[in-house]
Amino acid sequence: MTITFTLLICLCGGLGAGLRYLLDTLVKARWQVDLPLSTMIINLLAGLGAGLVAALATFHGLPNWGRLLLTTGLLGGFSTFSTAVNEVLALARQRRHLAALGYLSASIFLPPLLTALGFMLAGPGM
Repeated sequence: MTITFTLLICLCGGLGAGLRYLLDTLVKARWQVDLPLSTMIINLLAGLGAGLVAALATFHGLPNWGRLLLTTGLLGGFSTFSTAVNEVLALARQRRHLAALGYLSASIFLPPLLTALGFMLAGPGM
C-alpha cells in the first residue's frame, strides 16, 4: 500500500463523514422525532452500500482498490456505530429503557440485513 493510496482512503473517509453530517442535518431538520432517527438511517444506508460494493467486487469486477476506497474510506467515514451506541446510552439515562433496547436491537440487526439486501440487489443478475 502506497502513501498515495492511504491518502486517497483518508480523502474518501472525509467525504463519507461530510455526507454523514449533511444527511444527519437534513433528517433532523425534516423529522422532529424523539428518537435518533438520523443515525439509524445513516447506518442502514451504509449497510446497504457495503452489500452493493461487496457484490460489485464479487460479481462485476470492481477491483480491490475500488472496494477499499468505497468501504474502508467512504462508507467507513459515513457510518457511525459509535454514535448509535452513545445514543442507546442516552436513551437509557433518560430511563427510556424500552426505546434504548429497541434502538440497540435495530442498530445491531438491521444494518447486516441491509448489507445482505444490497449484495442480492447487485448480485450476478444485475
